[in-house]
Amino acid sequence: MTISMPRLLVIGLASLDSLHLPDRGPLEAAGGAGLYTALGMAAAGAEVDLFGPRLRLWPAPLGQAALRLSWLGPLVELADLPRLEIAHHGGGRATLISASWGGEAALDPADLPGDLGWYDIVHIAALRSAARQAAFASACRARGCRALSIGTYGRIAQAETATVRGLLAAADYFFMNENEARTVLGDIEPCDAIGNPGLARRATFVTRAERGAWAIAEGRACHAPASTAFEVDPTGAGDAFCGTTLARITLGDDACAAARAGVIAAGRVIEQAGPAALLE
Repeated sequence: MTISMPRLLVIGLASLDSLHLPDRGPLEAAGGAGLYTALGMAAAGAEVDLFGPRLRLWPAPLGQAALRLSWLGPLVELADLPRLEIAHHGGGRATLISASWGGEAALDPADLPGDLGWYDIVHIAALRSAARQAAFASACRARGCRALSIGTYGRIAQAETATVRGLLAAADYFFMNENEARTVLGDIEPCDAIGNPGLARRATFVTRAERGAWAIAEGRACHAPASTAFEVDPTGAGDAFCGTTLARITLGDDACAAARAGVIAAGRVIEQAGPAALLE
């Protein structure tokens, strides 16, 4: 019997990041929520398409990662590649020093494939604004998307709270960290959010750094504890969790089991610089 490999689409970005890590000099590394999510899916056993700005020739930090994925997005010049500068302080604490969204503006919902029904899940990663994510969400539904996943991040959770709440309610799967959850849901524990009509339709996931993650699905909340990991670079850990979790769901895991796999993947990612753990 032939078992077909799940196929997923990520709408998001790859970036070239400048990282300042404790006890190390500045490091240039592959980054971007779209890239980390897609690599997490691929490492977990899914076929993945990434709809995001792409280059004809990738710089060295991004070359190996880019080859792991099928790219559907617009071609841009190297100068238009999104770039982030991040200072990590240990213990999961980080400061975003600067961010250039580059060719993100070239992404247009009208350029998505006409039929998204053959993807098991379509995930919308971090974009410039929640309004941009909402435009892509509407386009995905109009193109027959079977299951829609969305992630958020701190700046848009604070600046566009109402829009993010609308995305949460409209998504089948939704991903956020604990601080973002407090902004979007109010200052409540995830287990107390059971029954909240504003949660995602199938499952809502809340990451908690070294304390693991919550999965809220089917009227219950379960906790996926983190294992001990030596933190080198926490960049992209939440996105690796997201990609792994979604891939495991398409492979048959329930939300709780998928979250446990996601936590393990995130722990592996933070122990190396960049997305190296997802490329092994």
